Amino acid sequence: MIRAEATDNRSFADVQLQADLVITGGGLSGVCAAITAARQGLSVVLVQDRPVLGGNSSSEVRLWILGATSHMGNNNRWAREGGVVDEILVENMYRNPEGNPVIFDMVLLDKVTRESNITLLLNTAVNEVQKKNAATIQSLRAFCSQNQTTYTLTAPLFCDASGDGVVGFLAGAAFRMGAESREEFGELFAPTAEYGELLGHSLYFYSKDTGKPVKFTPPDFALSDITKIPRFKTFNTQDFGCKLWWIEYGGRLDTVHDTEKIKWELWKVVYGVWNYIKNSGNFPEAETLTLEWVGTIPGKRESRRFEGDYMIRQQDIVEQRTHVDAVAFGGWSIDLHPADGVFSEKPGCNQWHSKGIYQIPFRSLYSKNIYNLLLAGRIISASHVAFGSTRVMATAAYVAQASAMAAVLCKKHNELPAGISRSYIAELQQRLLKTGHYIPGVQMTDGTDLVQSACITASSELVLTELPESDLLKPLELSVAQMIPLSKGKIEPFVFHAQASQDTTLQVELRISNKSTNHTPDVIIAEKTLTIHPGRNCLQVQFDAVMEEQAYAFITFLKNPLVQLHFTEKRVTGLLSVFNGVNKAVSNYGKQTPPEDIGMDAFEFWCPQRRPEGHNIALKYPKGIPAFGAQNVSNGIDRPTSQPNAWVADWNDKTPQLELTWNEAKTIRVLDLFFDADYDHPMESVLMHHPEHVMPFCVRNYKITDAAGNVVAEKQGNYQTHNRIVFDKPVVTGKLVLEVEHPSAQVPAAIFGVRCYE
Repeated sequence: MIRAEATDNRSFADVQLQADLVITGGGLSGVCAAITAARQGLSVVLVQDRPVLGGNSSSEVRLWILGATSHMGNNNRWAREGGVVDEILVENMYRNPEGNPVIFDMVLLDKVTRESNITLLLNTAVNEVQKKNAATIQSLRAFCSQNQTTYTLTAPLFCDASGDGVVGFLAGAAFRMGAESREEFGELFAPTAEYGELLGHSLYFYSKDTGKPVKFTPPDFALSDITKIPRFKTFNTQDFGCKLWWIEYGGRLDTVHDTEKIKWELWKVVYGVWNYIKNSGNFPEAETLTLEWVGTIPGKRESRRFEGDYMIRQQDIVEQRTHVDAVAFGGWSIDLHPADGVFSEKPGCNQWHSKGIYQIPFRSLYSKNIYNLLLAGRIISASHVAFGSTRVMATAAYVAQASAMAAVLCKKHNELPAGISRSYIAELQQRLLKTGHYIPGVQMTDGTDLVQSACITASSELVLTELPESDLLKPLELSVAQMIPLSKGKIEPFVFHAQASQDTTLQVELRISNKSTNHTPDVIIAEKTLTIHPGRNCLQVQFDAVMEEQAYAFITFLKNPLVQLHFTEKRVTGLLSVFNGVNKAVSNYGKQTPPEDIGMDAFEFWCPQRRPEGHNIALKYPKGIPAFGAQNVSNGIDRPTSQPNAWVADWNDKTPQLELTWNEAKTIRVLDLFFDADYDHPMESVLMHHPEHVMPFCVRNYKITDAAGNVVAEKQGNYQTHNRIVFDKPVVTGKLVLEVEHPSAQVPAAIFGVRCYE
């Protein structure tokens, strides 16, 4: 029993915590930053003002995680983000292919609590910043309502991943809200006052079929006149969750301090919409539906953007400008919304894509005037227009990993973030690359990797001479292209087979990308018109063309429903078929045709189809494509770019093996393996149901032996991209043999990278 006598006043418990890094905000960005820093040896306090992790991706909001892959609706091939955010998405795919947001909460909580270097504070809101001087944060004060405890959090470095930038705001960091003019950065897509300067909040609902009639009586505050929503005729009983992203409001208000006001307006809309669906009589199929869940906090898009030493702008994205301090990439469209949101007569979004992914510089990931404050998530230094692309969660989490790794180097070199920018960018880049992080245009050159001095051989290497036919005949109802990695030089003949029931012609083009690391087939280098007769046609296609550099070529068959092409069941790492189709979810209508005065490019979209569709085109290339050699595992690029960058075993090799041999015995403490968990799959975290929980290219089973034949490591049932093996007792050997199993009869074994460290 506790009995307390009367007193004048009392105070809550005050807990003092010290760490190497304090991260405010437990959304996906804060989670990825915390795990990244903790695994590198930093002590981390992660402060989250909600009861769950994940922010907009959590069960409280239920927005799917997307980034450069853009629902597979753009031309950014193999562009899913790497490192910790990839690990989380792959883990969620394995445990939760149904997209249950509650299970995703669990996945995030499990990932964070496994890290002994992270102290997690849930339900704890930062409300005060204490400073050493005008430019330096000393500590944060935070309060947990659940245990009535005040925390003082002290560290040499702080990372703001809070979405609204609460630490940066309280610390006095320079920030912006609203849109820049065209003149400030020369951004032609800068919005007009009529369109508005801020993106609003959204709030979703889920419905459920009970199998029996259900009545709904709306609250008095529900929107009664549904026609106030210009798009009200598009409501239906099938859309729920973040498919209703366009239920948005607040872009003409203060999206920080008016959040509660915005939430109430969104509640009015949601309950008014549901009343319309249930009681208007226009949806008889809704009779047995009930409202299962309504969000209680809105998903925020835009509020404060903080100023770093560089501000990302439209031209960086569209022109794919390079930066010497690149540490991450983006690839979502420049996606701006009308400020009036759901009440606007304008389209709910205005997405304009680039031809490829773009670099994000480290100078945009720290405050320009608060010297020990790193920025992560959507608050990084970007203009309003560029923010339309950098704001999405996978991109935000990806840059958070770079911010966290910079904190590691700050401790190592006793530096502040700006000092890392001046003197240690190459080290920062290499540290990131070692974790599976990809930075376009930056290659890993790790002198400590023992694989670089090894003789690398394999039991076999796929030389692609054929993608054999299966019983797959598909009409050319859409134009389709087979992406093929070709070497520099002359292109030899290809052979395809087609079927037709009448005489016709078939247009075939050979296309490449204007930039070898892009996958937008915007340059036609050869064309053929083939005569097609009734029955089976053997088509030998000889292009009078030369590849000027190693890159993907697109053998393109233009739409003709009278012709059927043969496809194959075979799938191979680094090979894809792409279609000139439509994906309205990302404003892809087959071709992007922007107005001339907004600074965007015109081009066609050529995108894969989701499995179980998206088969490769059956073909023969007698010369053979030798793009899958064993040496690829040491080239420092762990995904397809201008080539597959993978060792792929011949599919007739019954026991594929990769062998590393040294002239003398090496002491090996750590072994990193990078497998193909399909970087082209966006792996949307909630709502969508995925047909597979393990990617078909991923090596599931492997074992590693030393020179004496001893098994030093083995794995059954792998599904992750990155496997790190830390030996309890270092392995001393002059040879390692990695024996892998083919994932299936249709998919040969592949490995992107192998690295060994003393």
